[in-house]
Amino acid sequence: MSGRIFLLIACLLLLPYHGFQSTHGISNEIHPGQSVTASKTIVSANGMFELCFFSPGNSTKYYVGICYKKVSDDHNVVWVANREYPFPNESPVLTFNPDGTLELSDQHMRYSVANTSASNDSYAMLLNTGNLILTNRVLEVFWQSFDVPTDTILPGMIAAENSLKLESWRSTEDPAPGLYGLEVISIDRLPDGGIICYYYYYRSPSMLMNEGSITWPSKHTSDISRMVLDVYGQLKLQLWSQDEQKWNSLNSSRCGANGSCGAFNVCNETTDDKSCDCLPGFERRPINDARRCERKTDLQCGVYNNDHQKDVYFSLISDVEWPDNHLKLNIRNASECKSTCLENCSCVAYAYDCERSNRRLCNCTVWVGDLYNLKQLSSNDGDGKDFYLKLATPDLSNITESNSSTGRHDDDKNDPKRTGNSFWIIVLLSACLATLVLALVYYYVRRELSRKGRENLLLLDLGMNLKTNHSDLSKVMTRGHGDSRKRDVKMPLFSFSSVATATDNFSAGYKLGEGGFGPVYKGVLAKGGEVAVKRLSRRSGQGWEELKNEAMLIAELQHKNLVKLLGCCIERDEKILVYEYMPNKSLDFFLFDPEKRRILDWGTRVRIIEGVAQGLLYLHQYSRLKIVHRDLKAGNILLDMDMNPKISDFGMARIFGGNESEANTNRIVGTYGYMSPEYALDGLFSIKSDVFSFGVLLLEIVSGRKNTGFYLTNSFHLIGYAWDLWTSNRGLDLVDSLLDDINIPSKHMVLRFVNIGLLCVQESAADRPTMSDVVAMLGNESAVLACPKQPAFLNVRSMVVRAKPVNGMIEMCSVNNATISVAEGR
Repeated sequence: MSGRIFLLIACLLLLPYHGFQSTHGISNEIHPGQSVTASKTIVSANGMFELCFFSPGNSTKYYVGICYKKVSDDHNVVWVANREYPFPNESPVLTFNPDGTLELSDQHMRYSVANTSASNDSYAMLLNTGNLILTNRVLEVFWQSFDVPTDTILPGMIAAENSLKLESWRSTEDPAPGLYGLEVISIDRLPDGGIICYYYYYRSPSMLMNEGSITWPSKHTSDISRMVLDVYGQLKLQLWSQDEQKWNSLNSSRCGANGSCGAFNVCNETTDDKSCDCLPGFERRPINDARRCERKTDLQCGVYNNDHQKDVYFSLISDVEWPDNHLKLNIRNASECKSTCLENCSCVAYAYDCERSNRRLCNCTVWVGDLYNLKQLSSNDGDGKDFYLKLATPDLSNITESNSSTGRHDDDKNDPKRTGNSFWIIVLLSACLATLVLALVYYYVRRELSRKGRENLLLLDLGMNLKTNHSDLSKVMTRGHGDSRKRDVKMPLFSFSSVATATDNFSAGYKLGEGGFGPVYKGVLAKGGEVAVKRLSRRSGQGWEELKNEAMLIAELQHKNLVKLLGCCIERDEKILVYEYMPNKSLDFFLFDPEKRRILDWGTRVRIIEGVAQGLLYLHQYSRLKIVHRDLKAGNILLDMDMNPKISDFGMARIFGGNESEANTNRIVGTYGYMSPEYALDGLFSIKSDVFSFGVLLLEIVSGRKNTGFYLTNSFHLIGYAWDLWTSNRGLDLVDSLLDDINIPSKHMVLRFVNIGLLCVQESAADRPTMSDVVAMLGNESAVLACPKQPAFLNVRSMVVRAKPVNGMIEMCSVNNATISVAEGR
C-alpha cells in the first residue's frame, strides 16, 4: 500500500466515529454536483480548518482557499486555490463536477482547481490536517492540496511523500507568486520527535540561490503552528498564541533568509532595533517595494576629470559580512582597484582586502548590480571586513567624516602623485570647485527647462477624463522630426523621472511582456492605481514614426473596445506611451494555453468576438478618421477585469482621408498569418485587410488553435483546416474540444460563427463583407448568410475545392443542427 494511502488512513482515524460529518454540524465533504459558497462552506471535522472565501486586506479581489477557523487574525490563510486568477466580486462558486473536476466559476469566468480522472463515487473532503483531497470510497487519493502548497507548510505536510515548493505572496494583499521561492530538499527526524527541514532558497528574477535549514520542535507540532515564506522572503516558524491573539515567530536569526532585507540594505543582528536599514546615501521610496532601498541621488556615470573624482566618491562601510555576488579582479594595487570601479558604470562598490597573516597578499573585489545580504557585525567579533560604496557627491554631506572616504587607502599615502606644491593644489581645487558649481547650475537649469510643461505620472487621477489644457503633443512630436499634417492633439506629457519611479526603474518584476515595439511594464501610481507603460526599445524594428503615429491616432479615438491612451513621455532618448492597465493581459495569453483556455467559455468567447467587431467597425466607419489597423491579432487584443476586449497597438495603423478606400505601400508590416493576400503579396491594404485579420482571429477563438504553425490532417494552417471541415459538412469539428456542450446554446450558432469567419478570409477582398456587415451577421441570428468561397492561402494539399457560382449569383448557406447545405454551381 502506498505511503499516500497510509497518510490518509492515519488522518481518518482522527475523525469521529460517525464518518465524515463535522461535530459542529457542518459537512467537511463536497459530493458530485454539490457547490459551496461564501455563505455555505465546509469545515474540517475537528473544526480547525475551513474552506474560506476571502479578500485580503483592502483588496477588492476575491479568492478561495483554506484558512484556520480558530485563528482570529487576518493572516489565517494557509492555501490559495486561485492565487493568479482572482474574481472581481464575492460571488464565485466552488463546484465538484460529476467528471471529477473541482472548479471555481462566476458569471464571467471559470477556473479549474483540480482536474483528475476520478471515479464516479469520488468526492472532495477537507481533512483535520488542513489538506483538501479528492478521494473515493476505497480511499484512493486522486489529488490533494498538500501537493500544490502556496506559501505555507503545515505539520501534516511533513509526513506526506511529496515535494514541497513554496512561493511567497506578491504582497500582503495579493497572493499571486512573488519574488521569493523555497524548495524543501530533505527532512531529518530528531530523537524527541522534532523535525529539521533543509531547503534551497531563491529570489527571482536574479535567482540568488542559498541553502538553509529550520527546526520544528516537537513540542509545537501539535499546536497551531506553521512555516510561512512571507512577502519579504523570510521563512518563519510561527506559533499561534490564543492568549495574545497573534502569531509569534520562533526564528532565531534576525536577518532571516537570503535576501530578506531587500536590495541595498544592511541587516544588523547585534541590536534589538529594526534589523534592516538602508545603506548610507540610500532611502526607501513609499510607492515601491517596501524592502528595496534606492539612491537619494543618481550617479552621473562617465563624467570624471583627470583625477577620476568629480561627481562620485566612496563611503567606507566597516565591520560587515560582504554582500553576495562579488567579483575578484587580478589587480594588485589599491588605487587601480578604486579607479577600475570608478570608471565602470555598473560597479557599485569595491574592496582592496589583504590577508591578516600576509599583508602582501591582497585582492581587488568589486560588486556589480544590486547588493544583497549585507550583514553588520560587531566590531568585537573580529570577523568583519571593510568595503567602499560608490555614492554621488551630494549624498556625502549626510555621512560623518569618519565613515566617508575620498578614495585614499593606507597604501596610497606615499604615492608621489599626491605630493606637490600646496599652492597649486589650492588653485586646482578652486578651479574644480568653480567648474563643479557652474556644471551643477547648468544641469539644474537644463533639467527644469526640460521638465517645463511635464506632469507627474504618480499623481495621475485615473477617475478623471483627459483635461483639455494638457501639453500640446503635436509640438513635441514634430520637433526635430519634420512637419506633421495631423491636427493638434491635447494629452498629458509625463516626466521620465515619474515614469521610472512608477515602474521601479523598469525592473523585471514590473515587466508585463514584450512585443516588436519594446517592453511593457506595469506602473503603480501614488493613489494605488495601475497603468501600462510601453517603452520604445532601441533595438526595436519599429521607431519614432510608429510611436508618433500611435499616439496621434489613439488620442483621437474614444470607444469602449479600444485601449485608452493616458499620455506619453518624450524626454531625452526615451519614447514612452502610457495606457490604461489591463489586468488579464492579452487574449493569446489565455487562448493558446491548454490550461488557461478553460477560462474562456463559449459566452466569454462570443463577447470577445463581438467586442472586437464593434471596435473595428468604429475605426472603419464611425470615428472621425477612417483607420485601418493593419496588425489585428490575438496578442493585440487586451482583456480587462471582466474579460472584455480592447484593441491595442496602433503603431502600424493608417488613416484614409476623403473618399479613399485603399492604399499601397512598399513597406510590409504586421504579423504573418493575419495578413490578407493582397497586402502580403502586393502591399495593397484597405479596410478589407482588417476584415481578413478579424476572420482569422474569429476562427482561432472558436477553435482555440493558432493559424500559423498548424499541422493537422492535410492543412498547413487553421484556415485550410476550417475549409476542409466546412466543405465536408463537419464544421462543428472545428470547435475547441475544451468547450463544454452545456455552455454552447446551439450547434446552429457555432456554425454561423464558422461561416462568418470563412466569409472574412475569402481570397478576393471584394468578396469579403465589411465590418458593418459582420456586426449585423453576428447580431441577427435569423439572417441568411452567404456561402463562403475558397479562402486565401489555401494550401495545395487540401483535396476539396469549391466551384465558383455561375452567372455571378450569390450562394446561400443554410445551417441547422445536423448538416450544412451547399448549392454547388455546375
